Amino acid sequence: MTDDQRLGELLRNEADTFPTSPAPVDHVVRRGRVARRRRTVVATGAVTAVVALTAVGLTDLARTRPTPPTSTATATPRPAPSPEHRGPRTVSPYTPVDIGHGHRMALLPEGRQNFVVSNGDISAAIEQARDSIGDSLGPDSLSSGLEVGDGPPLYFGAFRARTPPTWIELVFDSGLRRTAPALTLPGDTGWGTYYAFTDASTVDTDYTVRVYGKDGEVLLAQRFEEVAGP
Repeated sequence: MTDDQRLGELLRNEADTFPTSPAPVDHVVRRGRVARRRRTVVATGAVTAVVALTAVGLTDLARTRPTPPTSTATATPRPAPSPEHRGPRTVSPYTPVDIGHGHRMALLPEGRQNFVVSNGDISAAIEQARDSIGDSLGPDSLSSGLEVGDGPPLYFGAFRARTPPTWIELVFDSGLRRTAPALTLPGDTGWGTYYAFTDASTVDTDYTVRVYGKDGEVLLAQRFEEVAGP
């Protein structure tokens, strides 16, 4: 037996005596899902920045399988929001708006519910988005997406509502609630966008987006489910 063969035999014997434990499948899957989202942000950042949530699809960044929206006020009214959340903020077309944590959002009049959201300089993305279709939402409906990067998770989407919302809220299955500031273009466009930053605990949690009227009634509620993806 050669020296290499003796070494291999010793290593095999040593490995056989080493204690083992079940593979941490759940932990690995959870980490993999978050890591995949991070890779998608990097790999498709230009697409996300340009078309945001369009007819092309939400990709692995977003929650899909929304339940049908409900426009009847069935939930218990929430207390009135603080003054800064009373109604969407009107912004100029094509204008990047700082929404926090280095992210910017811009709304475009071309297309249907066409907007851009990303971190850093989005000027080039705005120009490219002029040719995008946008969400093309049905009446009284919502879209929603999630971006996970180095900072807090960012939830964002578009709304289309017959009645202008007073404020928008994300309600997570965990019980956590986040008020989502909204943006809209001048005039009676009937649509706008919303955004909210959370902490990492919400990344794998299903949630409902609620749109409230001036008296606290629920104008629209739509649930979004977590999708692991391939």
